[in-house]
Amino acid sequence: MQDWRHKIPTIMTSQELLDKAYARASRVDVNGAAAFDHVKKTNIGKITAIGDMTTTTLLKYIRAFPRMEQEDEFYSQLIDVLIGHEKLKKALVNLSWCAEKCSELQRQYLFRVRKAPNIDEVAKITKAFYGRFSSVINRVEPDLLFCQKARDHLRQLPAVDTTVQTVVIAGYPNVGKSQLVERISTAKPTIAPYPFTTKGIIIGHVKSGWRTYQVIDTPGLLDRELEKRNAIELQAILALRYLADIIVFIIDPSETCGYTIDRQLALLDSVKQNFPDIPLLEVESKSDLEGRPTGRPRLSALTGEGVDELVKQVEGMLKAQRVNDLDKLPT
Repeated sequence: MQDWRHKIPTIMTSQELLDKAYARASRVDVNGAAAFDHVKKTNIGKITAIGDMTTTTLLKYIRAFPRMEQEDEFYSQLIDVLIGHEKLKKALVNLSWCAEKCSELQRQYLFRVRKAPNIDEVAKITKAFYGRFSSVINRVEPDLLFCQKARDHLRQLPAVDTTVQTVVIAGYPNVGKSQLVERISTAKPTIAPYPFTTKGIIIGHVKSGWRTYQVIDTPGLLDRELEKRNAIELQAILALRYLADIIVFIIDPSETCGYTIDRQLALLDSVKQNFPDIPLLEVESKSDLEGRPTGRPRLSALTGEGVDELVKQVEGMLKAQRVNDLDKLPT
């Protein structure tokens, strides 16, 4: 589970960052043996406070964002769709430059203040520091604004556990996908946001012995032909390739879902073409209703008919995948 989703702090604008730093500096007042000593120590304290606060804040921003090379493919793909890997990398590099420059200015001007011969020179040097420091912070305003938007997007990513096996449920709306997830889940399924869908995805968890696997319904994603999506939507949907271990495609032969068998089969073909490497189970729903049989296994999420058999088949396939993965490990 990705913990960075809610650990990225609020990103301040350049002006907010400066206002906070300068407000902290305004409260600095250091006693001295004489007037000159008091002014020098106070200004040293102000420059130190400004530099430390700003550098610490920028570094906190940089460290909070995910590193693409450390992310699994599922989240990496979604982040690229929403934000852009290179854009985020560039913004964080610029913030890193800014943090280093702030530390450099802090060191330079602290040295100059310490060497200043009188109060007027201390004031002159401190004023120059404020000007140069503000200029450096303002240069990364576009990067701070970009990181603000990136943070908002990242907080909308689904909280999906990419370390467990996952079954994705596909098919047209109203064929019984969400009812199936609810029926087989050990606990009440949760709803998580997903890019380019207003309904979000429904995530259930199923205990199988001492293991747990995820079952995900994808309303707004795998419920119409992928060829009808724009490029960005399609990329977000295809990120599911890196999440799904099995796809269960549900067909409603009664057509009470509002879609003909032909349209449902067209969607099935689209899913097969776009997810060629993922095992796919085809089942019929609403076995309690009359419909044109297609020879596929039948179930009813309403009555539970055929659900246990489907679960056993799914768990058998998941077990076979685990065994196959172990066989691929180097010896």
